[in-house]
Amino acid sequence: MTGTDGTEVAVAGAVASADGVAVHAPSDKYSIALAARRRSYGPNTSLSYEQPLMIIRGDGTYLFDEHGVSYLDCVNNVSHLGHSNTEVVAAISAQLRKLNTNSRYLHPDLPRYTEMLLATLNTTTTTTNNNNNSCNTTCSSNNSTYSNKKSSTNCTRHNSTPEGCSSNSDSNKGACGSSSCSSTKANTLQNLEVLYLVCSGSEANDLALRLISVARPGATHVAVMGGAYHGHTSALIQLSPYKFWGTGGGGRQPHVHVVPCPDPYRGENLDGRAAARAVLAAAERCGGRLGGFFCESILSCGGQVVLPPGYLKVISERPRVGRDLYDELRAARVVLVADEVQCGFGRCGEAFWGFQTQPGVAPDIVTMGKPIGNGYPLAALATTRELAAAFAAPGMEYFNTYGGSTAAVAAGLAVLCILQRDGLQQHAQRVGSYLLYGLRQLLQTHEVVGDVRGLGLFLGIEIVRDKASKRHAPATARWIKERMKARRVLISTDGPYDNVIKIKPPMVFGIREADMLLREFREVLEQELTADVRQKLRRREDELWTSVYGPRQAKYRENERQLFQGGLSPQARL
Repeated sequence: MTGTDGTEVAVAGAVASADGVAVHAPSDKYSIALAARRRSYGPNTSLSYEQPLMIIRGDGTYLFDEHGVSYLDCVNNVSHLGHSNTEVVAAISAQLRKLNTNSRYLHPDLPRYTEMLLATLNTTTTTTNNNNNSCNTTCSSNNSTYSNKKSSTNCTRHNSTPEGCSSNSDSNKGACGSSSCSSTKANTLQNLEVLYLVCSGSEANDLALRLISVARPGATHVAVMGGAYHGHTSALIQLSPYKFWGTGGGGRQPHVHVVPCPDPYRGENLDGRAAARAVLAAAERCGGRLGGFFCESILSCGGQVVLPPGYLKVISERPRVGRDLYDELRAARVVLVADEVQCGFGRCGEAFWGFQTQPGVAPDIVTMGKPIGNGYPLAALATTRELAAAFAAPGMEYFNTYGGSTAAVAAGLAVLCILQRDGLQQHAQRVGSYLLYGLRQLLQTHEVVGDVRGLGLFLGIEIVRDKASKRHAPATARWIKERMKARRVLISTDGPYDNVIKIKPPMVFGIREADMLLREFREVLEQELTADVRQKLRRREDELWTSVYGPRQAKYRENERQLFQGGLSPQARL
C-alpha cells in the first residue's frame, strides 16, 4: 500500500520482515477491533503507524501484539518503570482491596508521599556512580514495602531520609545506608513546600493557571515557548503553539505571547533576556500585563530541544548588563511555571527534574504527570507557600475527586520508592550517554541526520533534507519510523515540523536495548534509505512543505517579527 508520505508501506501478510521474522496477516480480532474503533471512538483521535498495531500485553521495555510478536518500546515515557511493573501493580491492587477513597479523609500515605516528592524538588541529585552494591534501602507505604539489598545499580545518598523511607543507616550515611553511595548536594534555591494532587498533566497545568489568576489579579497575559504543548483543556490549547499553529488550530489568542524556541542547531533565538523583555513589552503594547510564563524544562513537542546553558538563568561571575529570562520576568512579578510532565522523575539523568539541569533556576510552580504513577492516572502541582496561601485566601475549596485518592497515592509512592531504590536516575544518565554517543556517530556518515541531542533518556534525532540546508524533512522522519516498526522497534516523531525522532523509553531501558535500537536505526539508513527512496521522499517533502509546513513556519516567523519589532533582534545570542 502507499503511505501518506507517498512511499510504499508494507502490509502485514505472509512475508518476512527485515529481521527475517514472519509478519502475520491481520487476524479477525484485529479487523473487528479496528472497525469497531473507527465506528464508535472519536474520529479525530489518532493511531500510530500506517498499519496500526494491536497491542495486548506489555512487559518491561517490550510490547506484544495479538500474535505474541514483541516490539522494543523506545517512546513510552508513561510506563516509567517498565510496562506491567509487578511492584506497582501489587501496590495499587493491595490498596484497592483495602480502600479507595478521596482526600477528604485522613490517610497516612498522603502526607508521606507529598513530603517525599517535595524533597526531590528542593534538592539537586548528582549522578556520581561507584561500584558499591551494598546499599540497603527500604521505603514503606501503608500496604507495601520496597526493599533492595545488593542492588545492581547505585543508590542515591540523601542528606536526610525523606519522610516515608526508613533507613538502617545513621544520618551521615543517608538513606542508602552506605557512605560510599552517590552523593546528593542540597540546593535550596526555592521553597516548593505545598503539593496538590490531580489526575493528569493537563489538570496540573490548568490548576497552575488558576493559581496565577488568583495570585496576580489583572495580569491576564501568559507567555509560552514556541512549539510548546501544555495540555488538552480549552484554556491550555490556547497556551500550546504545537496545537494552535498546528493542523486545525485556531491561531494565537491576543493574551498569549510566544517566545521563539531556542534552536542551538541553527544558532537562532538563544538569548533569554531578549525574549523576556520582548514578551513583557508585547503584553504592554496590548494593554495587558504578563501574569505567568510556562516553560517545559526540555522542550518535548517543540522538538526535544535542550535549552542552551544559561538561557533561563545566567550563572556568571563576570558583570553583565541586564538580567536573564527568569530574573527579568520575576522582577515583573510574573509567576514562573516549570512544566515537568514529560521530562521529570530522573529521565534527564544528571538531575531528578529538568529545571535542575539549569543552575540557579527557581520556578514558582512545578507541574508533573505522565510517569508519576507508571500509567495510573496521577499528576501533581508543587508551589510555594506564598502562592498556595494566595490561592486559598478567597475561601473557595479545591477538591479533586480522584486526585490524592488512596490508590493514586499508592501508585505514586511505589514509583518514587522504586526510582530511588534502584538508582534509575543514574541508570538513565549512563544508558543515555551510551545511546547519545552511538547516535552521534551517525552524524558523520548520514546526510539526513542533522542533529542528535538530549539528556539522559530524553533524546531527539533531527532529520533534515541535507546538512547544508538543514531543511526539515518530515516525510523522511515518518518513513524511518515506519521502517523501524517493521524491525520491531517503536519510535515516534515530533516537533513543529514533525521531523524530530523522539526517544523516551521506559527507564529500565538498558545497554542491550540501546544496542538493538542503534543497530536497527543504522541498518535502516544504510540498507533501506536508497537513492530511489530518497528521491521519492524529497518529492513528498516538497509537497508537504507547500501544503503544511511552509505556512506553519510562516506563522512562527511572523510571530518573531511582531514580537521583536522595535526591540532586540531575535537572532541575538548570549
